[in-house]
Amino acid sequence: MEGNRDRSVSSARAILEKAGFYVTDTHSVRPTSFDLMARRDATLVIVKVLKNIDALDAQEAERLRELSRLFGAQVLVVGQASGATDLESGVVYYRYGVPILTEASLEEYLLEGVPPFLFSSPGGIFVRVDGDRLRTLREAHNLSLGALASVAGVSRRTIQLYEGGGGAEVDVVERLERFLEEPIAEAIDLLSALTGIPPRKAVPEEVGPAPPPAETEEKAAPLSSAARRLARTGDPLRDGVFRQLDAMGWEVHVTIRSPFDAFTRGTPGGAEEFVLTGVGTLRSAQHRAEVLSGLARVAEGHAVFVVGDAARRKDVEGVPVVTTQELRRTRARDEFFELIEERESW
Repeated sequence: MEGNRDRSVSSARAILEKAGFYVTDTHSVRPTSFDLMARRDATLVIVKVLKNIDALDAQEAERLRELSRLFGAQVLVVGQASGATDLESGVVYYRYGVPILTEASLEEYLLEGVPPFLFSSPGGIFVRVDGDRLRTLREAHNLSLGALASVAGVSRRTIQLYEGGGGAEVDVVERLERFLEEPIAEAIDLLSALTGIPPRKAVPEEVGPAPPPAETEEKAAPLSSAARRLARTGDPLRDGVFRQLDAMGWEVHVTIRSPFDAFTRGTPGGAEEFVLTGVGTLRSAQHRAEVLSGLARVAEGHAVFVVGDAARRKDVEGVPVVTTQELRRTRARDEFFELIEERESW
């Protein structure tokens, strides 16, 4: 019987498909750091569905952000509540630099073309101000910073922050728009930034604190490859495979709570390619192959499963199967990639 969470994942998938995205099937590989991957033209989106967004801790958010950097994808979390409080439609919530919105907001954004304008920050709900437009309108009306500050009921410094693209309280924006007779609120384009970094500038102190640095630009900065590559898993088979791939010249990023064990990147033949790499037994390959092939197709990459036991099969569900013995005999990066391409059949 399909549970509430499964229904939510299926519903998010249906919204993405109606919006013209090519979406992976939902999968039963658990635990998982994400639920869906979807592509529309050059836009790749990684989606996580949560009933309660308080379940998104710093480690889980970092896994999502790391995947978004590796794939060059946007990350979105679709949530229902925070604690006992339902999330509001039309509002973007941020946890550790990851944008969160309701299913209704996702539908409005993708199917109706109505982007959210509001974002939640410590201190309340705010609107991102189009700073360039506000400055242009102020100068067109021949208004000083002080005069516009009096209209808005804030300080001159706060108006300067608004003109720099800061966030403002909803009632302040409404007062300014009534006075200027022009809109100054700026929509939040959730698919325009790879990591979904919150609105450009900090919220002025007088209208509420800014999101802490750990949740914005500082946390969203790419980590060094040395910090992510070849992390020990404690599994001799996986660690041995990753060391061999690294020795061939592949860049190996070990993943956690993911349908694949490593994101493997390189330039065989001079072109950059990535391979979603699974490691285990032939039985585990049969369990995960369909998921891997779906992800590889949507992300426009490749997949491979390296098995420690003898395997007569060259692929499972179109995913190439390579034994550790074959891997040891393969010395060059290009040679390994050619083996993958020969056995791909999706």
